Amino acid sequence: MSDQHTDLLIVGAGPAGMAAAVTARRHGLSVRVVDDQSAPGGQIWRAIETVAATPRLARLGEAYRAGVDRAAAFRACGALYEPQSQLWQIEPGFRAFLTRDGRARSVTAEAIILATGAQERPVPFPGWTLPGVLTVGAAQILLKTADSVPDKPVWIAGCGPLPLLYMTQLLAAGGKIAGFLDTTPRGRVGAALRHLPQGLGRFGDLVKGLSWSLALKRAGFPIIRHVAELRAEGDGRLESLHYRTQDGREGDVAAEVLLVHEGVVPNIHAPLALGCAVRWDAGQHCQIPVLDTWGETSQANVFVAGDGAGIGGAEAAEPRGQLAALRVATKLGKLRDDAAEAAARTEQAALSRALALRPFLDALYAPRPQVFAPADETLVCRCEEVTAGELRIRAAQGRPGPNQLKAFTRAGMGPCQGRQCGYTMAHIVAAVQNRPVEEVGFYRIRPPLKPVTLGELASLDEQEPAA
Repeated sequence: MSDQHTDLLIVGAGPAGMAAAVTARRHGLSVRVVDDQSAPGGQIWRAIETVAATPRLARLGEAYRAGVDRAAAFRACGALYEPQSQLWQIEPGFRAFLTRDGRARSVTAEAIILATGAQERPVPFPGWTLPGVLTVGAAQILLKTADSVPDKPVWIAGCGPLPLLYMTQLLAAGGKIAGFLDTTPRGRVGAALRHLPQGLGRFGDLVKGLSWSLALKRAGFPIIRHVAELRAEGDGRLESLHYRTQDGREGDVAAEVLLVHEGVVPNIHAPLALGCAVRWDAGQHCQIPVLDTWGETSQANVFVAGDGAGIGGAEAAEPRGQLAALRVATKLGKLRDDAAEAAARTEQAALSRALALRPFLDALYAPRPQVFAPADETLVCRCEEVTAGELRIRAAQGRPGPNQLKAFTRAGMGPCQGRQCGYTMAHIVAAVQNRPVEEVGFYRIRPPLKPVTLGELASLDEQEPAA
């Protein structure tokens, strides 16, 4: 098979991947960037090149507008950019297997930076698989890429900055909001305030968040605080919502569209598949890769940058990408150690500033306990239709771990490879077996990381040189 070799393979063209590519090219590395999206920008700057020439740019805010210059710099840096390329395996050494336009191929590299970002935290609850129930992130993608606004008022349930931002963007685009079910538990402000002093340097972000909240309050739609439990109901599609608050108040409302969001977690499937060590982050309630100060994993020459290294947003993603690229340039002999150290000090300072408010936000918007303890009838693994009750019964039989339960029930074997059920499964096991969730661990991830057709696999043979 004829391979295409490069010094550095970057997976993902969001803030971290683009910043890493620009830095690596500046130091003379050959760089290949593969991305499953059709254009650079990642989730936060999705469709930025298209939107830049439209009125949508102003509606989506200053943080989104910042992506215009970043995408332009990335395009001009000289990296080989391959959009709509789906990574499905990386072998040590490194050989990466990709699919693009229905054909698979492999490329090789001396070093890899995984800048695959984050995913929304799965929120299983009764009725979450009904048509009409989506995530806030999915709705925001539609708004950015197609200026798509629901034609009926939407209900939004969850907590964190993203629902607040999306609601302000939706209203600016002419959309209507039926109501907001705020799932932030009572008492979280007090717990978060102890982290505020270290985040005062991010005062502007606090003001921005407060302005979103005030604008939504003035909009006049119902805001129901401290929602603890949620149920979506309907015959074949969403028709109504039932909620219960922390203090026992219950309500039923008609609904055609529900958007949910309970925070984001790093996308760790690629690091796990490569055997990289991970650890439980108690503040963010998820697994994150074990990294050194440059972003290098426990596997030499494999780096993780951006939200895949721990949730921090675009401002943290860029210095993380630059630090990883500096280290790769040093290891491949393109940059002296002292020069890399000098450049790294600036990026490390920027990273510290970007993360200063994160402990406050993590404490304020930590997921409510009910996210990890769905009712027995709730589908946890929607790919294989495995319920929480079935997992609880199995978890009590001989203290199996996630991988044993995966074999017993097929939970985690579907197309999403456990992305939608892994954390819920771990929490169910921990609760049933009365042990810490960090001790339970996560699924063992095997290739392919994404679904691959037999035709795509067969196209690898077509690339074999003639004898």
